Amino acid sequence: MSGAARQLTIVGAGLAGALLGILLRRRGWEVDLYEKRGDPRRLGYAGGRSINLALAERGRHALRAADADDAVMRHAIMMRGRMVHTGAAAPQLQRYGRDDDEVIWSVHRGDLNVVLLDLAQAAGARLHFDAGLDAVNFDSRHAVFRNPGSGATREVHFHALVGADGAGSALRAAMQRVRDLGERVDVLDHGYKELEIPPSADGGFRIEPHALHIWPRGHYMCIALPNDERTFTVTLFLPHRAGTDGGPAFDQIHDVEAAQAFFAREFPDALALMPEFRAHWAANPVGQLATLYLDRWHLDGRAVLLGDAAHAMVPFHGQGMNCAFEDCVVLADQLDAHADTADAFAAFEAQRRPDAAAIQRMALDNYLEMRDRVDDADYLLQRELELALQARHPGRFVPHYAMVTFMRIPYSLAMRRTDLQRGILERATAGHTTLDTLDWPAIDAEVRAQLTPLEDTPA
Repeated sequence: MSGAARQLTIVGAGLAGALLGILLRRRGWEVDLYEKRGDPRRLGYAGGRSINLALAERGRHALRAADADDAVMRHAIMMRGRMVHTGAAAPQLQRYGRDDDEVIWSVHRGDLNVVLLDLAQAAGARLHFDAGLDAVNFDSRHAVFRNPGSGATREVHFHALVGADGAGSALRAAMQRVRDLGERVDVLDHGYKELEIPPSADGGFRIEPHALHIWPRGHYMCIALPNDERTFTVTLFLPHRAGTDGGPAFDQIHDVEAAQAFFAREFPDALALMPEFRAHWAANPVGQLATLYLDRWHLDGRAVLLGDAAHAMVPFHGQGMNCAFEDCVVLADQLDAHADTADAFAAFEAQRRPDAAAIQRMALDNYLEMRDRVDDADYLLQRELELALQARHPGRFVPHYAMVTFMRIPYSLAMRRTDLQRGILERATAGHTTLDTLDWPAIDAEVRAQLTPLEDTPA
């Protein structure tokens, strides 16, 4: 691509926009980042969802490519697995992987954004805050940005726009006005409410810090992720409206008194950890969860979408940020590989759309697993068999979570192999309560027949 054309205007200076800015600057691009919010480094983080983020290998690979991993990991807390709270029994840790080499990391969205903005600015990206995209003339390649507070506008010329401005993307809306993107939004019938577990009196964590805590209750659940301030971000996932099963829902919890009574009944051990429960319940609104599908992500060489702006997903696999970071690396690679932005944007979309669709489906599947199955005897037996087959067939039978979280194979390949492996596990354990009674020769033969050896994406 010619030097004159090596300039991109990124709409949105959140996680993906800031990371893309770093990656492009390292490759010699001129980069402008426009963000409708104020600078969080001066004003504090005031973004949208504040759910803690689960950083996995895909995201860390992208951070390493931007020389950002060390700075980010100073704010991260290791999580070895799910600590399952089922009621009277003591909590049980279900490891994500085989050992501490296979873990994920909890990091606060605001801390991560500040680190990436500092690095983007240090790399030479030009940052423009209080500048929300207001209008785009794609023919003349002019965009208008508006200060949400003062209403003042600024018109800028662009070579190409990148939409990293989230699920409510203003750039996507502008593109939709000139070309049908095939947009569909599937709103989940469950919402979420955020709460907090503060540090203990001595300043430490109140519960095990190196785990994602989960209180599964069938059609709803609570989770808690650790922060480096020794707090936990707690999130209740609950149906918006009561169904015919008579289960709880947000529309039945009319006030703080009802909320506290609900927690005292369903999550008493979690409630005991939250002395400011009433204040946090009253202050934090119920959030919406949805999956965004698009048939097209780009407008020839003038604009392209990535991350949540192109494929927002529910948060139940902890892969939204990791997927967006992977988008950034792929887009930067495609821009280097093609002579013009139209070809680069088309190649980026062709490569990433199948993988985005796969992780969107797997994220929805994982919600059912987290709220319904983690304390189910059949699930636990299948998980035990999964680990046994991983040991018996290394590189051939790779657990679903490992493929998605600890490897960088395409999400679409992970989904296909997961479907095959789930069938093997279900057939092998049907009618059994222990691994001792399984037909191991038949299982081994099926694994060898259905699964080829798997290699991870090279560094």
